[in-house]
Amino acid sequence: MVTLADVARDAGVSASTVSYVLSGKRTISAATRERVERSVERLGYRPHAGARALAGSRSWIIALMVPLRTDIHVPVMLEIAMAVTTAARAHGYDVLLLTGDEGPEAVRRVQGSSVADAMIVMDVELDDERLPLLRAAESPAVLIGLPADPAGLVCVDLDFEAAGALCVTHLAGLGHRDIAFVGGAPGVYERRTGFAERTLAGVRAAAGDHGVRVLHRPCEGNYASVAATLDRILEERPGTTAYIVQNEAAADPLLALLRQRRLAVPEDVSVVAVCADDVAERASVPLSSVAVPARDMGRRAVEAVVAALDGRPAATVLLPPVLTVRAGSGPAPAAH
Repeated sequence: MVTLADVARDAGVSASTVSYVLSGKRTISAATRERVERSVERLGYRPHAGARALAGSRSWIIALMVPLRTDIHVPVMLEIAMAVTTAARAHGYDVLLLTGDEGPEAVRRVQGSSVADAMIVMDVELDDERLPLLRAAESPAVLIGLPADPAGLVCVDLDFEAAGALCVTHLAGLGHRDIAFVGGAPGVYERRTGFAERTLAGVRAAAGDHGVRVLHRPCEGNYASVAATLDRILEERPGTTAYIVQNEAAADPLLALLRQRRLAVPEDVSVVAVCADDVAERASVPLSSVAVPARDMGRRAVEAVVAALDGRPAATVLLPPVLTVRAGSGPAPAAH
């Protein structure tokens, strides 16, 4: 079993320094802290929970609320959860995973016990019912997501509004004037889920700025739903030459259905996605995409929680979107 002394030797510091980094009881330089955290991660060191609890008032547990719904892309949510777990371990914390859709009741249950020192909350809605409880809580809470009113909260998220705008700007620059936005399942919009609503707002704002038309259609991720959605789009806007997809499960069915209609990508139509890089890269035609930085989001959320627990300031972080151009997007047909 890896010991604290093993970590100290690997990092080239004293055992007390390792202890201070893990406990947060003393200020340690950023360089030393990072060196110790790398050693903790590399060696797989896990402090004994009982000993840590006896050493102070902390439980050394972070509660992570991640409702696993059928209308969201679960792999991305789990990637964020794994990043939270890995980063928390590097700081000496364990993670309590709460996957039920219990809303405020789950927050009350965690806050009413000493089971966790802090919370990280995912699947954030614009008018999330959990927000009043989180604002009033004595223990720190960080949201992976951005509500309509983030006042009094610390949030970490991709700037989805800028991501939507970036997709439109890219396609408009290629000469596309009729764009269809294939979004998530209807339930995502009915709940006013933050990432979906903000992406849509960015798409619409950029469409106005660039003088292009956008048709938004929610879509379940299964083949039949994508087929019906595509039929509807082509019936309503037969001149559509570009698609923005924010539904990972819909990407491959959409490409297959476009081929069936003898629409070549990118010669006849372009497809841009807001999704994980591996989804875009593995598609039958590699898609230009704005990546969802799941690992970075999880890591930054933990850093914000640990900063708050250590009495250091923590602020909302919106990660700027980056668009990677691949084979899925090209000039509008009229530009050939």
